[in-house]
Amino acid sequence: MAIFTPEELESDILNDLSEEIQELYEASEQTLIELELTPKDNELQRALFRSVHTIKGDLGLVGFMPMIEVLQYLEDILDLLRKGEIQYTSLLSDLVLRLMDKVTAFVSDCINKGRAEYDKDALDATIAIIKQIDANNGQQHELLLQKAINNLTHREDELSHTDSRIELAKTGIPKDLSPEKQGDLLFFRELMRPIEKRAGYKEGRGDRLAILAFYINALSDHPLPEDQLAVACYVHDFGMAFMPNHIVRKQGALSDLEANLLRSHVYKSTRLIEHLNAWDEARKIIMQHHENIDGSGYPLGITGDKICEGAKLLAILDRYDNLTNVEQENGDTLSAKEAVIALNTHYKGQLSNKWLRLFNQGMAKFLNQ
Repeated sequence: MAIFTPEELESDILNDLSEEIQELYEASEQTLIELELTPKDNELQRALFRSVHTIKGDLGLVGFMPMIEVLQYLEDILDLLRKGEIQYTSLLSDLVLRLMDKVTAFVSDCINKGRAEYDKDALDATIAIIKQIDANNGQQHELLLQKAINNLTHREDELSHTDSRIELAKTGIPKDLSPEKQGDLLFFRELMRPIEKRAGYKEGRGDRLAILAFYINALSDHPLPEDQLAVACYVHDFGMAFMPNHIVRKQGALSDLEANLLRSHVYKSTRLIEHLNAWDEARKIIMQHHENIDGSGYPLGITGDKICEGAKLLAILDRYDNLTNVEQENGDTLSAKEAVIALNTHYKGQLSNKWLRLFNQGMAKFLNQ
């Protein structure tokens, strides 16, 4: 491992650098998600190029040199992408994110510790690989990108063991949808953002739920339609936007009147898509996702097999996201492992044994990898 010690800089400059790098990282992450949906969108390709170019320039201004060369070659690849000379792929997205992770960790260490430790050999090997990517060897791009990723993660043998590592989907929009269904889902996803903000949820709730739903659903012997699951994950809380904000965000016990009003959000969410016949199953999932196996849920208090399978799965994921991303009364959230334990401890008899078993198995594999 190599050590880099930067020159002394004013704290204001370092704070500004840290904030801008973080903003550009988040912008790049969002752009990559959208590129998964529309990989040929030239505006998104250009936005990704600009983010990486700006980060490289910022590092040059403060003399954080070790990361600049690899960013230059990444910028060269993205320049080919925006010019239409190479194609966007999911592996390119992985490479960008892994390099951005390295850069943000490097900058953070320089600022907070006054020095940064980095793997120069891995960076040099990565540069040697990605500099081979050009407009004339498209058939080799996937292999070269995979090798570069392996070098960054110190797993040179990963290429022969790709099936052993769990990789979640990058977006909550299933692939191979009809244009009409894809349009609906993109619309629902956009609507979810202001609703998340109004209801006090951590940004990206709809995406988190849909991505996790795809992963757990794939473990089932009889998986559910991904498109219906995705719509339910995005739309199920739409009704929250039409509730009094002081009730939605209230800490502590609700009065009976407040609780009944809040529970009515399932009807409001369901009605918003009642005339969209393509999403009949999603509508049923939304209506029933607060029902419990033992009949203690709402709005109808139905039990067991009367609850559709998608609602049983969403009930687990909805609680899990609340535990890990919504502040409790004491102001804390749980870690992923703590939330899994809490689900199994506090909701006995309320959740589907089948889906809870698959959830436990899937999360154990994912968190332990």
